[in-house]
Amino acid sequence: MPLFPLPNVVLFPQMPMPLHIFEGRYCKMVADVLSAQRVIGMVLLQPGWEAAYKGRPAVYAIGCAGRVEQCEPLDDGRFNIVLRGLSRFRIVQEHGGEPYRMASVEPLADAVSDPDRLEEARRRLLQAIGRASDGPALLVTQPELPHELFVNALSQSLNLAPVEKQSLLDCDGIDARYERLLEILDFRQLEDTYGRRGDKNVH
Repeated sequence: MPLFPLPNVVLFPQMPMPLHIFEGRYCKMVADVLSAQRVIGMVLLQPGWEAAYKGRPAVYAIGCAGRVEQCEPLDDGRFNIVLRGLSRFRIVQEHGGEPYRMASVEPLADAVSDPDRLEEARRRLLQAIGRASDGPALLVTQPELPHELFVNALSQSLNLAPVEKQSLLDCDGIDARYERLLEILDFRQLEDTYGRRGDKNVH
């Protein structure tokens, strides 16, 4: 699978992701996948990537495969594309042979969760979002969404740090993703109440 490593993008299953492709090696990647399986593996670069960006800086082992749903080729060789998340994967081994990165991967399925536990987790998450001043109101008013779609949409759309989103993608089940998202939101609430780390208001 071709890998597309970025420092600030984490794709989740079933979610759309618009991307502007302008770097030469990744323009070739898009052109190649359009004539094949149309699948790209999105992975997050680990901190410290800047010094080795033109090479192969370290990435997190777990990513999300996305299918190219829409593609707009531009006159200068660039592309505007929309990926739709398919499934999580773990990198097994990287391979050479292309200017872009390629890897063998293993798919990762989310563990089966207890329906009652999921409903309780959704209820608690809705309460946490309701306490946040910048909560995504549109999603909150759609409680009929399936649990996977609901929590993945929140995980991708909330204003979280890339490493926080990666920690959500790493979760092996929907209930675990709910719990991790609740931890993040509860911590943000504490920061809003008592100040951020390093603030003079924190004792």
